[in-house]
Amino acid sequence: GQWCLVREQMSAFGTAEEPTSGSAAPGDHVAAVQGSPRKNASWQSPMASESNPKPQMAPGAGSKIDNPVLLDVCGTQWMAGDKIVIVMVGLPARGKTHIARRLARYLSFFHNVPVEVFNVGEYRRKLCGTFVPATFFDHSDAESVSLRRRCSEAAMGDLRRYLLEREDSRVAIYDATNTTKQRRAWVQQQLLDLKSKVIFIEVMCMDEKLIDENIRAVKLNLPDYNGMDPEEAVRDFKQRITKYEEVYETIDDVEEKNLSWIKVMDCRRFTINNIRGFLPGRIVQFVMNLHTTPKVFYLSRHGQSEYNLLGKIGGDSGLTKDGEEFARRLARYAEDTITTDEDGQPIPARLWTSSLKRTIDTSQFFSHPVIEVCWDDDDLQGQPQSWVQMRPRPWTNLDELYAGVCDGMTYKEIEEVYPEEFARRQDNKLAYRYPRGESYLDIIHRLDPMIHEMERIREPLLIIGHQGILRVIYAFYMGLPREQAPYVSLPLNTVVTLTPHTYGCSEERVTLMKRFSQADGQLEPRPGEEYEAGKPVEFDPFDAPSH
Repeated sequence: GQWCLVREQMSAFGTAEEPTSGSAAPGDHVAAVQGSPRKNASWQSPMASESNPKPQMAPGAGSKIDNPVLLDVCGTQWMAGDKIVIVMVGLPARGKTHIARRLARYLSFFHNVPVEVFNVGEYRRKLCGTFVPATFFDHSDAESVSLRRRCSEAAMGDLRRYLLEREDSRVAIYDATNTTKQRRAWVQQQLLDLKSKVIFIEVMCMDEKLIDENIRAVKLNLPDYNGMDPEEAVRDFKQRITKYEEVYETIDDVEEKNLSWIKVMDCRRFTINNIRGFLPGRIVQFVMNLHTTPKVFYLSRHGQSEYNLLGKIGGDSGLTKDGEEFARRLARYAEDTITTDEDGQPIPARLWTSSLKRTIDTSQFFSHPVIEVCWDDDDLQGQPQSWVQMRPRPWTNLDELYAGVCDGMTYKEIEEVYPEEFARRQDNKLAYRYPRGESYLDIIHRLDPMIHEMERIREPLLIIGHQGILRVIYAFYMGLPREQAPYVSLPLNTVVTLTPHTYGCSEERVTLMKRFSQADGQLEPRPGEEYEAGKPVEFDPFDAPSH
């Protein structure tokens, strides 16, 4: 029966052969189908035939990427003439740089769009030194105004060169206060000959508590205040804000109505003006999910599965005894660490899993008490409401990378039965797509909406997922290139804590089970290497077992 299923799957490729005798036992079909399910097929040049003498070229056929994802192949070419400049607007400590850097990371990782951020503050530190007093930002001081103008012009000059000289440039972000109409008019004038789409993003905050938290969490860690007493640094920075407030002019709904802009108020209210197009629309959507409230993500693979034990990839198997033991320990860890604060008081927390059995089973021992919470800024305006702790939410977006016709096989079997496929995957794990299955690039596109959700939420979040999926999430937040995502080491029985912040992301790992009876079962041999299931192998963090 299993052979019939594989024969049906493979018939479109014209490579399946009937077993010579007898009926195939489960797993025996791998010896009956040799070579590659892509035999006589080429992504680069479709094969002409008598019935189809002039075949259509596959999307992205001119790409060097093997079997690529369309949007990824097109990259900067799919709207090559439409370059975008994002201009940040707002007082200091409102979250402009946070939004600029998060947006740049999102566009480059999930949309393969080259982005550069030009932060005027960094130019000021190079020109004037790391620390300048609040008086430096006095707009009545001609010398200071001249120096700050030089910094702005230097950043703008580099931005222009980036867009003009870099053939693959697509988006540039001009990160500065730009708090007056005159300054914004100057920015427009500087960009006029580039014929780029200019989008202003004004970030406003009326919550003094949030502003103070932002100053202490972000600004005090800048080189500007290195070694200074924290309270003195806070006073100096607030004086700097006062200097800007004296001349601040918000974007005018009437005088600047023809500009393209987004107004963000307290990361809750959004005004959108004259925004059109796919990529500008994605920018708006992502910005609407951003906020500056600190958040923590906990990433954990499911407990050891039955397929892990057998060395098989994919499938929808349950947990082994060791897997169930890890599930119990993970539940205790969540109760002690994720759902309570430093004083032992309960805090609302979230739990996500995939829709596959092994992740859902790993969450089976979690308790779900109902606690009372209230938020001053929600639609209930501070009224108490009930919150179900760690209420499981399964997402099909979080399902493991699908191995297609190789689902349920071991890596040794794939290497023996489909040596060409195995070699192609080793050459480029990011772009390689299993026959009738997925690639890591497919996973990146599948996880795009999940990142929007992760950016939106404010509560601690535990994701019980799969290695391939968690690799992509980890790579995005840790700032790794997409090409490194398929090689990130995320062992079983380990909880990875990620704490994103404006200038990066911190990481902490906790191993809940240091020993268990069998190996991961996910060893991926290289072509020609000897393989033995369960044999312990040491891996470099970027040469880890595959999904």
